[in-house]
Amino acid sequence: MTKTITETEKAIEILSGNEAIARGAWEAGVKVGTAYPGTPSTEILEELSKYEGVYCEWSTNEKVAMEVAVGASMAGGRAIVCMKHVGLNVAADPFFSSSYIGLEAGLVVVSADDPGMHSSQDEQDNRNYAKFARVPLLEPADSGEAKEFVKAAFEISERFDTPVLLRTTTRTSHSKSLVELEERTETEPVVKLKRNWTKYTMMPQNALARHPLVEQRVRDLAEYAEDCPFNRIEMGDPRVGIITSGVAYAYAREAIPGASFLKLGLTFPLPKRLIASFRSQVEKLYVVEESDPFLEEAVRLLGIKIDGGKELNTLLGEIGPRLIAESFAKAGVPGVNESLLAEVQPPVEGLPNRPPTFCPGCSHRGVFAVLSKLRLFVSGDIGCYTLGALEPFNSVHCSTCMGASISMAHGMAKVLEVGAADTSPADSKADLRNKPVAIIGDSTFFHSGITSLIDVAWNGGKTLNIIVDNSTTAMTGGQETPGMGRTLRGEPAAAVDIPALCKAIGIKRVTTVDPYDLKEVERVLREELAADEPSVVIAKAPCVLEYRIKWAPCRVDSEVCIGCKHCLKAGCMALKLVVNAAGERKVEIDQELCAGCGVCAQLCKYGAIVRPEEAEGGKA
Repeated sequence: MTKTITETEKAIEILSGNEAIARGAWEAGVKVGTAYPGTPSTEILEELSKYEGVYCEWSTNEKVAMEVAVGASMAGGRAIVCMKHVGLNVAADPFFSSSYIGLEAGLVVVSADDPGMHSSQDEQDNRNYAKFARVPLLEPADSGEAKEFVKAAFEISERFDTPVLLRTTTRTSHSKSLVELEERTETEPVVKLKRNWTKYTMMPQNALARHPLVEQRVRDLAEYAEDCPFNRIEMGDPRVGIITSGVAYAYAREAIPGASFLKLGLTFPLPKRLIASFRSQVEKLYVVEESDPFLEEAVRLLGIKIDGGKELNTLLGEIGPRLIAESFAKAGVPGVNESLLAEVQPPVEGLPNRPPTFCPGCSHRGVFAVLSKLRLFVSGDIGCYTLGALEPFNSVHCSTCMGASISMAHGMAKVLEVGAADTSPADSKADLRNKPVAIIGDSTFFHSGITSLIDVAWNGGKTLNIIVDNSTTAMTGGQETPGMGRTLRGEPAAAVDIPALCKAIGIKRVTTVDPYDLKEVERVLREELAADEPSVVIAKAPCVLEYRIKWAPCRVDSEVCIGCKHCLKAGCMALKLVVNAAGERKVEIDQELCAGCGVCAQLCKYGAIVRPEEAEGGKA
């Protein structure tokens, strides 16, 4: 499906921030969009791919996505690259270099930060990247600004020969507001590649010549920031002045509606004269921002007095109107919205907790049931399978970042090898509980696990590495992977053969198993754990949610069930323990939730859980 608009159809729509960013990129005439999916940024490229005249791709990781976008820009086509905040860590190498080399056509880098860690392993503040890389930073407060800021970012990018960092947060990415739709501005077609090796080849002599230009660009951008339309003073009560940006502006306006505001849309570099002017018009000056004291520290370095900053609002998690109102009221700041200070209704007591868990029928469940039984030390990774750390599996013991599971297990094993060499044979008796095993998903393996596995093979590692291949990027909503045989645009593509790839890397022991067959999974894992060389076990079965897989549900023979709860080790929400009229504990299976995978039936020691026969439509 593609999206087009004519002059007569020009309208106002309600869009999320991510949808608005995609719209703005299309209206700006963007030629190439790249990304690696990651919440809260994922929908940007999904939406952009629906428009005509734009090439979009899921890249293997954020570094590759950044490099593809830089190449597109260098060739003369406007490009946008999107990622979540931790993705910019992966893309940092080309991001920093792109600041030095500049561009031929506009380049916008979208970083979607996640204060509160709704779906992330940290809540870093990527505004710091703009200062570090010496590139301009734009922060929209709502969807309308998101669209307009993207369009402006391309203009700034080309005017100042620089990539532009557009920083959003979870709330601006996913909240919806009014957006005015406009026509696409077609940019000049790319005719021929320009050869300018002193600008684009970052060897020391060229980089040294470019650095002074980068610093001059920051000074020029600071001058531009003084009068740019994204930075504005909104005078209200002169007793209270607030400097803020992004979604924090919306929060502060609700918390102290009558205050005076300096709303900053371009937050690096800052407009010194504009800030000084605002300071002269208010009695007290406060800074309201989420995460790091980025603006506060920058304003203080300008020599401008601030009466309150991070001591009023937390460094941790998200802020909101109520938190701001409470902290400002406590500090005696006038004009606080009293309605936000009303006592909050306490939560209803006695409600059962519902911890996150695998979907019914998830193929990861069988693997973790076996890992839990073997009591192995599991080096985990980023994906749905990180849930294996929780009850009832308790079988992910570390997880740091994308692709780290294999590398970290390799490091652990090397230390244990050294320790084993210093002990007697009796002391070094094999103990599965002290055996590091790596587990990684197919999409994460393509992202950054391949190089880790190369390191294992190259450096004589002996770890067992499990790839749970569900043929999608499940954690972020089922996006395409290099192993699926199609692209983001739905076009047929070469599918990476994971077993063949592992063998080409140098891993001789590569086995594919059905993760729903618990006996086979356990047999293979035990066999590979005993091997004196590295091995890969691929647990391959498609994501039941993405591929809409559901077999006939299992059922419980209540006459046989003794309520031992062993089946509950499957951690499936379709299972529940009840007490019948006779006071007996029995397990029941919710027929609406059960996907019929049969993992619970294999865990039952008494044969009380019945799997439908294949002839009845059950799983073979």
